[in-house]
Amino acid sequence: MKIHLTAIVILLFALLSCRNRFYSETDFPSLLKIDSHVHINSDDGIFEEQAAADNFMLITLNVDHGDSANIRKQYNHAAISVQKHPGKVFFGPAFLFDTAGWGTDDWSKKIISQLDKDINAGVITVKIWKNIGMTVRDRTGRFIMVDDPGLDPVINFIMGKNLPVTGHLGEPRNCWLPLDQMTVSSDSSYFARNPHYHMFLHPEYPSYEDQINARDRMLEKHPDLTFIGCHLGSLEWNVDSLALRLDKYPNMAVDMSARICHLQYQSAKDRKRVRDFCIKYQDRLLYGTDVGYSGSSNPEAFKERMHNTWTDDWKYFTTDEEMTSDKFKGTFTGLKLPKEVVDKIYRENAIKWYKLTPPAPPEEGDIPAFL
Repeated sequence: MKIHLTAIVILLFALLSCRNRFYSETDFPSLLKIDSHVHINSDDGIFEEQAAADNFMLITLNVDHGDSANIRKQYNHAAISVQKHPGKVFFGPAFLFDTAGWGTDDWSKKIISQLDKDINAGVITVKIWKNIGMTVRDRTGRFIMVDDPGLDPVINFIMGKNLPVTGHLGEPRNCWLPLDQMTVSSDSSYFARNPHYHMFLHPEYPSYEDQINARDRMLEKHPDLTFIGCHLGSLEWNVDSLALRLDKYPNMAVDMSARICHLQYQSAKDRKRVRDFCIKYQDRLLYGTDVGYSGSSNPEAFKERMHNTWTDDWKYFTTDEEMTSDKFKGTFTGLKLPKEVVDKIYRENAIKWYKLTPPAPPEEGDIPAFL
């Protein structure tokens, strides 16, 4: 009888230990999380309110649309949000790639001078956008790629400020395919709306391989640069290809923004491969959504969409439930990653790679509320 009771106790302890290794859907509100890639372009506080409700900190990143007034507007929105919510919202500006004077010392001095002002205002990174490699050209018409020596002084300046570079370089590989051959509808709908970025229609532009190779050469030139590649480093289509880069470039991490559906698409074909990748590279992956907010006539609808996005992603990473996506056909199973992996993806890696000041731990039994 004693042996039988001992066996039961051991079994119960094992079951409890196993359960305690994983989060559930109900744990979502209690864990402090970081969305490491959003775009706050409004001062109404709606995005920040929903972040508070869902226990998220936010990192808002600017983009270079080639319009200096727009860049300053983005910068001001981000700076205001950081000022209103110190320690809860962080941001990284982009610099305007004005081709006037490109290739001269005056050009790099002009960019560095503006960045110095922006950095002194308090930022955590500087973002390089996809216009480098896909839009901007020199006076001869040649596309300017991110490994161009003309960018070295700017990158060296950012490194000297002890800041990482965040890079959206290139596009998903789907960009170079016909619309009907793209793997996920979020890509096909985006490139249908933005044909100027649909590279299948522009074979005269640099290829997908050109974009990835230029980024890789830039990292080889600057081995001490801390680099966070947006959108799974534009290697979203294959976790093995991304793993090769993470192995080669130890100072490179990636955020998952707007590319989680690509992980899910791969999960539908080989869940173990994706799960093993997330566990092996648990220190190099940052959760993000790429959701932009520029104000809304229906703020409650935005809040609901944002909440649903966050909770759907949480379900994918923390449970082994069967799921579907509106971005591709078929079903896939959640990854059910261990707690320590989820903690890193959802919070600790952003703190580490962006050198954030960790928030104070909550009092026992409290749910952290930060805004």
